[in-house]
Amino acid sequence: MSEIRDTTRDILDIFGITEITNESLNILNQTDFKYLRDLKLNFNSTLTSEHLSEKECGLLGLSIAANNQNAILIKYYTNYALNNGATEEEVAESISCASLLASNNVFYRFRHFTQKEKYGQIPARIRMQLMMKPVTGKEFFELLSLAVSAVNGCELCVNAHEDSLIKLGCTEERIFDAVRIASIVTATGKVIY
Repeated sequence: MSEIRDTTRDILDIFGITEITNESLNILNQTDFKYLRDLKLNFNSTLTSEHLSEKECGLLGLSIAANNQNAILIKYYTNYALNNGATEEEVAESISCASLLASNNVFYRFRHFTQKEKYGQIPARIRMQLMMKPVTGKEFFELLSLAVSAVNGCELCVNAHEDSLIKLGCTEERIFDAVRIASIVTATGKVIY
């Protein structure tokens, strides 16, 4: 491993890491590649929003980090959410949402891709009680579901959750920010893992 450059050190400090943890970051560090500055700024933009509370930003980041199986980001966003008023139950629900939506996204993408009427008639047999009375509230749980579905590329689920959110009175700005945060958390996880 080469010497840790200033921009890389700044990024590692955000996550409480003392050394480069993977080859992707090592390669970028070797030239102090300018993308690292963008990554740092973009990541910091996931922590605040004009349309989401800091707690909501943390829970959204956590759900996406869990969806992407990124231990470093899971730890970071868990602490961030808890430090900004999230309860243990809300943290657990954000992780649970990622797991539930992973199954839903695979299942409903399959139905959508095949476009066979028969598959739409067969019961899904996927238990989804979590969606009935979420601890985080129906609107925010739908926002989590939309963000995870966007990351997982399920068009049917994205459209269904976006429609539900609009019917629940959610603004398009909240929806947009949730997806923006999801995209940046996913991008960060390509370098920090």
